[in-house]
Amino acid sequence: MNRRAALETVPDADALHHDAVALHAAVSDLVRVYQFRDRDRICCHDISVTQCYALETLVEHGPMRLGALAQRLHLDKSTTSRVVGALVRKGYAEQRTETADRRAVALDVTRAGRRLYDRITADLIEQQRALVQDLDPGVRAGVVQVIRRLARAAESRFLSGVSVGPSCCASPADEASSAR
Repeated sequence: MNRRAALETVPDADALHHDAVALHAAVSDLVRVYQFRDRDRICCHDISVTQCYALETLVEHGPMRLGALAQRLHLDKSTTSRVVGALVRKGYAEQRTETADRRAVALDVTRAGRRLYDRITADLIEQQRALVQDLDPGVRAGVVQVIRRLARAAESRFLSGVSVGPSCCASPADEASSAR
């Protein structure tokens, strides 16, 4: 690369870095607020946030096996099994033997689980409505579009195992060999 081309890319790289830092701060703030909000709003319904995510997944995607649910929740099977076990004990989910493979068990939401999901969702949507009511309709649509694009990009990177940089869990030897 010649000197002029190298100089022209520096401002773009600096701007991109600045934007990445700003995005990190904004997303961190948003996630932190939502985690506490979700915990306070959802847990008052006698389920945890993770149980609510599992219930939401079953409502939106229909019956599925434990492994498929674990994959969608980005949890291991044992954790997902405990989450589902609590939902089953509370009557919000049930385990059914699959008709195609009698050895397999599918998880599904019950009527009580669907009613609970609907109540929680209505409450959370009302909160969203209050947050965006003063925004211009075009801005609201743009915000939704950007958040969806970021979520898809993050999900895609997560599922493909792509990392932006060295893993926080990488050993010094791993980092040294990747630097070569």
